[in-house]
Amino acid sequence: MLDNTDRSNIEELCQKLLAELHPYLEPQKSQLFLEEIINDSLHFVLDYPNGLDAKILKTTIQEMRAAFSVFAPFADNKKATIFGSARVLENEPLYTHTVEVAAELARHDWMVVTGAGPGIMEAGMKGAGADKSIGVSIRLPMENEANALIANDSKHVSMRYFFTRKLMLVKESQAFVCLPGGFGTLDETFELLTLVQTGKSMPVPIVFLDAPGDTYWEQVNTFIQNELVSRGLVSGADMSLFYITNNIHEAVREIRSFYTNYHSLRYIGKSLVIRLQKLITDEQLAVVNQEFNYLCTEGSIERAETHKIEHRDNDHPELPRIKFSFTKVEYGDLRRLINRLNSFYPIASS
Repeated sequence: MLDNTDRSNIEELCQKLLAELHPYLEPQKSQLFLEEIINDSLHFVLDYPNGLDAKILKTTIQEMRAAFSVFAPFADNKKATIFGSARVLENEPLYTHTVEVAAELARHDWMVVTGAGPGIMEAGMKGAGADKSIGVSIRLPMENEANALIANDSKHVSMRYFFTRKLMLVKESQAFVCLPGGFGTLDETFELLTLVQTGKSMPVPIVFLDAPGDTYWEQVNTFIQNELVSRGLVSGADMSLFYITNNIHEAVREIRSFYTNYHSLRYIGKSLVIRLQKLITDEQLAVVNQEFNYLCTEGSIERAETHKIEHRDNDHPELPRIKFSFTKVEYGDLRRLINRLNSFYPIASS
């Protein structure tokens, strides 16, 4: 192990290395984060990690770098992730249902992201078409190859770890369609709900899609109501985080409706700023305050000018905004507020 003198010398070397890299890092918006990555990586070496810990960190960085590279060209494309079983066969109604919902999303210019395996994942890519499909596969003993639709495509990345794969399946998408599946599908679905419920992920439309005549998600919903909500283990408002249907057009409408007026949000100081597609009227703002003022820790929901930080970051400064001091507790109710803002500008039928 290193003594204090050795550590001091190596610390000095780390600082010299960062200073040499500074000209390459300074032009980047993420300069401070990049410096911390380098600094932490160097200090990780000084911690004398065991082989497994070093392998995990190395593989994680390699996988995330590869995945970021795959998604980067499509940063401005709307993307919907489809979750569902790998065991569904091509001749089953659920497979056909998935093909059709993916095709409908693609028709409205959405790309489809899946786990790149067989079953529901393959059906989603078949429906969206190769040009609008992105695959994030997992290497398993029984399933080591991506499906033939995406295997040799530049829009495919293969992962060793589930946690890196799930991060990319969630991070890059603005909507989610969850179809029936096993432990993996339920794991992905409930982690997604947890992220949105706790504010660790942005609000997004989450659709639980059954095939006609199937009751998979209805049964899950019954469990949530009877065993979670009734015991106070989750809030009743959390039921607003997802939408259940067996109708493809309703599913896609739910996704598209989420963005008819809502655009995005961010926190600035104590304020939650919601960017809108369209300016709301005085009457609409009064309705919003009447229904949702309880979400404020103080004051009310009000219109806002673009903050200087948003101008600095070029963070959609052209859009109208509202802001309020959010309690950061009931994210299900925040979703209901977004639904209300969207209701002022309903989606056109198409």
